Amino acid sequence: MATEAELVKQVWSDAKTIAVVGATNKETMPVYGVMKFLQAEGYRCIPVNPGAAQRGEEVMGQKTYASVSDIEEHVDIVDIFLRSDRIAPVFEDAVKKGVKTIWTQIGVEDEEAAAAARGRGVNVIMNRCPAIDIPSMAIPTPRSRM
Repeated sequence: MATEAELVKQVWSDAKTIAVVGATNKETMPVYGVMKFLQAEGYRCIPVNPGAAQRGEEVMGQKTYASVSDIEEHVDIVDIFLRSDRIAPVFEDAVKKGVKTIWTQIGVEDEEAAAAARGRGVNVIMNRCPAIDIPSMAIPTPRSRM
């Protein structure tokens, strides 16, 4: 069985498309900085924000979706920027869509939802940040693989 560090390297090395749950245009929010970082590294980021989607708003110039299951294309990783008490439905939605990896940001965890997703064969990595892990672990990104 792979260590968490090995899993982190594998999922980000293989990923191309990331659904960012909680995406916003508010530059002061951590999600904004992480999404900007991921885009700069060549990942396709798809914003998920029900309120913004309902208002027809784009986030960082991208169409915004109300849920992960509303996204038509394949998603490699769902990166969640919500409070821990709000993530279980996102886990369920991601599992139904067939996403292979669910990632939660620093301070965001739900062991019950994680166990259920892992039981369905989904990689779950919680309480981490790709904007920290990718550079510190020298993980190849789509931009670096060009």
